[in-house]
Amino acid sequence: MFPQVFHIGSFFLPTYGLLVAIAFLTGLWMVGRLSSDAGLDRDALMNLGIYTAIAGMVGAKLLMILLDLGYYFDNPREIFSLATLQAGGIFYGGLVAALVTAFVYMRRKKLPGLATADVFAPAVALGHSIGRLGCFSAGCCWGAACRLPWAVTFTSPEAHRLVGVPLNVPLHPTQLYEAAGEAIIFGILYRRFHRRHRPGAIIGLYLVLYSTVRFLVEFVRAHDEANPYYGPFVAEQWIALGLACLGVFLLTRHPAPVKAR
Repeated sequence: MFPQVFHIGSFFLPTYGLLVAIAFLTGLWMVGRLSSDAGLDRDALMNLGIYTAIAGMVGAKLLMILLDLGYYFDNPREIFSLATLQAGGIFYGGLVAALVTAFVYMRRKKLPGLATADVFAPAVALGHSIGRLGCFSAGCCWGAACRLPWAVTFTSPEAHRLVGVPLNVPLHPTQLYEAAGEAIIFGILYRRFHRRHRPGAIIGLYLVLYSTVRFLVEFVRAHDEANPYYGPFVAEQWIALGLACLGVFLLTRHPAPVKAR
């Protein structure tokens, strides 16, 4: 764990923020590259990427606050604290907010919805993979305690102060599980994108693959309680199941296939 790149007086550059910036720029570069391959308006898609990124950051933090509303209700100042601002939030909240923003923007610009989503799917997977390395460096989104050979032990008091990660306890490296999963998903999607596919097939495949990864990782992620919403799964797993169903629907549609140039 390496929460700070450097520290000068009271100023420091968080590793998480640096990696998230790299993730965003890498994902945006990939959108530009794939939009040209797909014959879509590159500038419009690049602008869409910027708007959805902003919406995603807001949505991720909003869902994080909503899922722990009792704590923030008792401690309202924490909503604007450095710890909250530096926390990555919950990815699904960012995804939903980004999708709503994308829907509104694409309607205004008359962009083809499914073809545009297909361009963004590999870029999101690539950026998310890099972003999870930022989570690992900061210590947030940590896993449950375990005694496996690849368990990680966080030792930085600063990380504990900022995000609350347990120190000196072997934990599942859930951040690295997701980073590796998203990197593999990116490779699959990028390869599939350049073959003949139906509009919506790439984003559909992404939803199925990532939802599967996230569903499984949640079993070894640390939660405030065994199951905040009772029933067999936590909230993130229910969301994963819903998005996986949407992905299956997109994969089983039957419009004419297209091939990226």
